[in-house]
Amino acid sequence: MITVSPTDFQIHLFHEGTFYKSYQLFGAHIVEEGGTVGTRFCVWAPHAVEVRVVGSFNNWNGEHHRLVKVNEQGVWIIFIPENLEGHLYKYEIVTRNGEVLLKADPYAFYSELRPNTASIIYKLDGYKWNDQEWQRKKKRKQIYNQPMFIYEVHLGTWKKKEDGSFYTYKQIVDELIPYVVEHGFTHIELLPLVEHPLDRSWGYQGTGYYAATSRYGTPHDLMELIDQCHQAGIGVILDWVPGHFCKDEHGLYMFDGEPTYEYINMQDRENFVWGTANFDLGKPEVHSFLISNALFWMDYYHIDGFRVDAVANMLYWPNSEVLHSNPYAISFLKKLNETVFSYDPTILMIAEDSTDWPQVTAPTYEGGLGFNYKWNMGWMNDLLSYMETEMNERKHVHHKVTFSLLYAHSENFILPLSHDEVVHGKKSLLNKMPGDYWQKFAQLRLLYGYLIAHPGKKLLFMGGEFGQFDEWKDLEQLDWVLFDFELHRKMDEYVKELVHFYKKQKALYELDHTPEGFEWIDVNNAEQSIFSFIRRGKKENDFLIVVCNFTNEVYHNYKIGVPLNASYKEVFNSDDVSYGGSGQMNRKTLTAVEKPFHGKPYHVCMTIPPYAVSILRPMRKRGERERNDSKKVRRHATRRGKRE
Repeated sequence: MITVSPTDFQIHLFHEGTFYKSYQLFGAHIVEEGGTVGTRFCVWAPHAVEVRVVGSFNNWNGEHHRLVKVNEQGVWIIFIPENLEGHLYKYEIVTRNGEVLLKADPYAFYSELRPNTASIIYKLDGYKWNDQEWQRKKKRKQIYNQPMFIYEVHLGTWKKKEDGSFYTYKQIVDELIPYVVEHGFTHIELLPLVEHPLDRSWGYQGTGYYAATSRYGTPHDLMELIDQCHQAGIGVILDWVPGHFCKDEHGLYMFDGEPTYEYINMQDRENFVWGTANFDLGKPEVHSFLISNALFWMDYYHIDGFRVDAVANMLYWPNSEVLHSNPYAISFLKKLNETVFSYDPTILMIAEDSTDWPQVTAPTYEGGLGFNYKWNMGWMNDLLSYMETEMNERKHVHHKVTFSLLYAHSENFILPLSHDEVVHGKKSLLNKMPGDYWQKFAQLRLLYGYLIAHPGKKLLFMGGEFGQFDEWKDLEQLDWVLFDFELHRKMDEYVKELVHFYKKQKALYELDHTPEGFEWIDVNNAEQSIFSFIRRGKKENDFLIVVCNFTNEVYHNYKIGVPLNASYKEVFNSDDVSYGGSGQMNRKTLTAVEKPFHGKPYHVCMTIPPYAVSILRPMRKRGERERNDSKKVRRHATRRGKRE
């Protein structure tokens, strides 16, 4: 049990910016003092004249519950000899100008259901985890040469109950997890789950960084959701916002009447575009608060990674016409990454960075920021711009597809088709595609096919898998009614098969982050808008030929250069009728012709389907094929026997 009095060393570390378990001191904790169980409150309010704790245990009157200031840097503490678990509370702070503020606890583990804003005294321990096998397997995996396909989810609008209310953390288990497993996604990324005031938001403007939002249930309920994900083989990534925070009056903003967690200078403090305040990343106590928060989610919630939001807004000073780098932010990000990786080397630290800042995913000892992944925003913007271009005009913007390969291996990239691209009038992914109804679906299948074939890990926002026609809606669930329509059902089946195909083909992920994993066959066919390339795995001759046609033309006997004198089999074609395509397939074996083409010593002649991706694989030796085929027959027979 945590003791009442903080040690001098803890206080020293906090003000030094290196108290990485500060949540064990600050906030409300049930503790023991001389055999008496009570509740300790501890808060940092450096400018306060007086601090009182008020709550449901004292009729919101703090007259007899004044905190004691333990040092000049503003750490305040009180021990109340009662077990106050479950009670509501706030800090009543008297400012230097005599104003009295009521503030939620920055370190609270739980909060009242909105629109109420009080903190709740909650004991986080006691949940029994059953994800030991997941943790063991995770330690053995090398993430860089493993498949990663992330499903990005906003819990409040993925699916709702018939009466329009939210599923709780516990209730969503039986809905979300089987769905994610069936589709083959390796991870889910949950949009911010920290306490935040507005249901109609994504959760990026937080007020309680240590409090899992109560709109979906209790902290233990969230632990169960994550635990069940792990038991099903699904990693969980949390969207996390260490750059800026909500300005609601009960939150961190002007916590003790003056800038505390935020910059003193208004030009640096105010985020005018988002209506938020920027964390003062030069302040050691803010380092202790934020880095502790990352470790807190790893420690108590077994989070597997963080998608760090708005890194660009941290790297550069805001509200300036000229880009000026922020040395405090750079130092903080390096320190953050060094700390979390020393705590758990398997953690995913993913930078959402829209700039060309160098070495974002390089180790800090090599001069990098220390993340291990970065969203490839340039790829996303260029490719979606290309897809929105009318077919006959695509030849004029050919470079929007090819440019990303010039820098594809400069960082460890994730290719995001994210929530940011389906709001604010941008249209859904399906509706971005030009052309008629059939052409929209064909081009979306092509887009997803190119996504899995391009170097980098993958991410798809919810609803994209079945062709959501509308943009994200803040008050409604996804349009599950679309499953009543054939092409949406087929799109969903296509994504399932595509993701499972991706996970089976080592050539599509083993060498994601090295140039040896990718080779152009024909990069210059702008006139026909056809791109062909090779993806390679680690083993010799483990490669795939990928051909993408971004027009509605069909070509027969089309020559494609290949590196190996072998027979080739089409192993994937997005134009398959079962996916809603036109059925322009390469059903027969394609035999290499010993005549150079596309700079390769051999070529094959194939059918190029319209608005589609076709993937070829060299066939193995005959004996090997027969053995493999017999194994498949036995396996399928076994399955039939089990079903029967």
